[in-house]
Order: sequence, then C-alpha cells, then structure tokens
Amino acid sequence: MTSKGDQTRARLAASMLELIQTSGYSGTGLNAVIDHADAPKGSIYFHFPDGKVGLGVAAVELAATQFEALIAEAAVSTGSAAGAARAAIEALASIVSESDYRLGCPVSVVTLEMGAESERLRQACASAFESWIAPTAALLEGNGVAAEESRSLATVVVSMIEGAVIVSRATRSTQPLESAAEVVAELIERRVENAGGAR
Repeated sequence: MTSKGDQTRARLAASMLELIQTSGYSGTGLNAVIDHADAPKGSIYFHFPDGKVGLGVAAVELAATQFEALIAEAAVSTGSAAGAARAAIEALASIVSESDYRLGCPVSVVTLEMGAESERLRQACASAFESWIAPTAALLEGNGVAAEESRSLATVVVSMIEGAVIVSRATRSTQPLESAAEVVAELIERRVENAGGAR
C-alpha cells in the first residue's frame, strides 16, 4: 500500500511533469508545483532535498515510464514492430491535439533547456531516451531485424517521433505526426522484409 508521503512525492513529480510541458523547465517555479499538486509548503524539499533539479529528474523519469508503457501497450495490441510504432505515434498525436498543442515531450524540453546546464538532468534525459530506444530495438529484433541494425533503426524512430512532436506543436497540426507514422511504419516493414522476419 502506498504511503501518504509516497503519494505526495508522486503528485509533485506529476505536477512538475505537466507544468514543464506547458511552461518549460525554466518557467516552472516550485511554488507553482506546490499549488498545482495541492501539496503542503515545504514538501518539495522534504521529498526532494536537492530542490528543483531533483524534482525535474523525477518528472523526466515519470515521462520515461509513461512513454515506455505506451510502447509496450502498442506492441501487445498490434503484434508487429511497424504496427506498434504506428499505434504509439497515433496515441501521441491524440495527446498533443487534445491538449490544444500545449503538451508535448517534456524530455526534449528539459534536454534543450537544461542539457548544457545540469549534468544530472542531461543524464536523466539520456536515460529516458534510452528507455524508449531499447524496447523499440528489442521489438525490431523480435521481428527478425539484426541486433545492430535494430539499435540503429530504433534510434532513428525515436528521434523522428521527437522531431514530429515539436513540429506538430509549432504548426498546431497533427500532420507531422501522421506523416511520421506512415514513414516509420513503412521503413520498419521494409527492414523486416529484408531481414526475412515476420511482418
């Protein structure tokens, strides 16, 4: 059973995650996080003694877990690497559009804002991207693509999705994500075919 303290910590991380997406890392103050989470004053430094950086790391880790779960769910529901990629991107397109283009990928936001300023945050972002690349590569391998090629292709797929999310938010259109879904699925299908694996 989750303790009250654990619930408060999780609520703070979730609030930080949401506020990063709408206001950026630099634009998110600790008081705003406390208000958004409806948490007691002083709770941030109790749960995150290193303050905003620690809270930012927790938010990035939460985002990594959420998208990793999205990939896993897409893989189970479709049964193929190409189908999983398409389903995951379509789910992201829905999230972006339903938020009126206010929500995107907090990991890319933190990377761009703080990657050169905080080694801890940079490492957290790198770990988040790796947590998406690794299962994507494993899914490709499971579809018959060689290990080295799977890793390379998975890196391209995640990078393409990240770029498409940014362009979709800038243009206030899901078209970039829809195009990415088509191209990524086609690329994966071709690689799987060439490898002689299951589609």
